[in-house]
Amino acid sequence: MKKVTGIGGVFFKTNDPEKMKDWYSKNLGLVTNEYGSVFEFRKSDEPDEKGYSVWSPFNNDTTYFEPSGKDFMINYRVENIEDLVQELKEAGVVICDEIETFEYGKFVHILDPENNKIELWEPVDKVFTVMYEGKTTK
Repeated sequence: MKKVTGIGGVFFKTNDPEKMKDWYSKNLGLVTNEYGSVFEFRKSDEPDEKGYSVWSPFNNDTTYFEPSGKDFMINYRVENIEDLVQELKEAGVVICDEIETFEYGKFVHILDPENNKIELWEPVDKVFTVMYEGKTTK
């Protein structure tokens, strides 16, 4: 069974997310939106299909990264999230919440041995294609 298939996103705390998005857009060419930037790529096993990763600055006062005290969180793209969560539970990994399902995928959060919160995402890339066609960083 495949587990992690790639980086789904990088999230970090900042004093001013809007200023950060503007700086990255102006200086590094990121195409930004209200959440940050969506990076588009082609899947190596299915090159006709697009995949996506997200770069997103958060306000310093966000509680989204809790219970971790870190200023960042990494999101990993996964397959078969239900089976993976079961394996992780059996291995004694801390599962922070229940799997949540949205139109663009399923999510769950876990902690690594150093208390870094990790977001696991089983994406529905076709929804991202509809939402962000022509508005991605390539």
